[in-house]
Amino acid sequence: MTVPVPQHEGAPEPERREHTHSFPVVQRVPLRFLRRMSRGTFGFFGGFGARVLFVRELRRALREPRTYAPLIIRQMRTIGVDSVPLVAMVAAFIGAVIAIQVRYQLFPGIQLSIVGLSSRQITVLETGPLLTGLVLAGRIGAKMTAEIGTMRVTEQIDALETLAYDPVAYLVVPRLIAAVVMLPLLTLMADFIGVVSGALAAVLVGGVQLTQFVDGVRLGYDHFQVIYSLIKATLFGAAIAYLCTYEGYVTQAGAEGVGRSTAKAVVISSIWILVLDAAIAFILAPYLQ
Repeated sequence: MTVPVPQHEGAPEPERREHTHSFPVVQRVPLRFLRRMSRGTFGFFGGFGARVLFVRELRRALREPRTYAPLIIRQMRTIGVDSVPLVAMVAAFIGAVIAIQVRYQLFPGIQLSIVGLSSRQITVLETGPLLTGLVLAGRIGAKMTAEIGTMRVTEQIDALETLAYDPVAYLVVPRLIAAVVMLPLLTLMADFIGVVSGALAAVLVGGVQLTQFVDGVRLGYDHFQVIYSLIKATLFGAAIAYLCTYEGYVTQAGAEGVGRSTAKAVVISSIWILVLDAAIAFILAPYLQ
């Protein structure tokens, strides 16, 4: 038997939301669209606000170096050293493809030194930091989210709080610092390998002399080009670590939730890498002239 819930006198009755199928057929499509849009809008702003609040937790955790300092070296090895083979392979193939494509798109009579110039500019300014960030978003970002998400659903994070450890300082800060430090180093390596592999491809396949390629690499070189690449890499590393650790930290619903959070973290971090890449180009590209 259902027992009626007593209502306080003068209290407003709870609002009951009618199901979409209860409306006439003509009204269902626009109503379903509006409800989906409203859920998406509230979800977007809610997620944005939660990530902003997570920044406050991160700032507080930075005041506890005794918790996160011993873990930084291990995370630097996981993020940086273990990613060297993958980053080197991607940079080598991309550098070679860029050089070959530029060589065979040239009109007759154009100096072949333009192959070296184009390879340097494309690799250092764009493909080096961008592809390194995207590759590590898939490799390192997924690993971060899965590790922290598993700790959340198995209540290991609650155990850290019971032992008087700050979970954000123990899990998030070391990964963030390691990513900010190692992404620029990996990007420098990717830029160098990309230019060298481009030189080898241009000489062995494209018929370009090595002196011509080197002259093109030296043409119009400025140190700010490398600084520009490192600025991108630093912001990409911070975005990957922050977004992926957040998704792992708020994981719910067991193993299925870990998989959902991991996929979501990779997608969101990849999108933000592209957004940051475009924003940095709009702001700093005029200084490259």
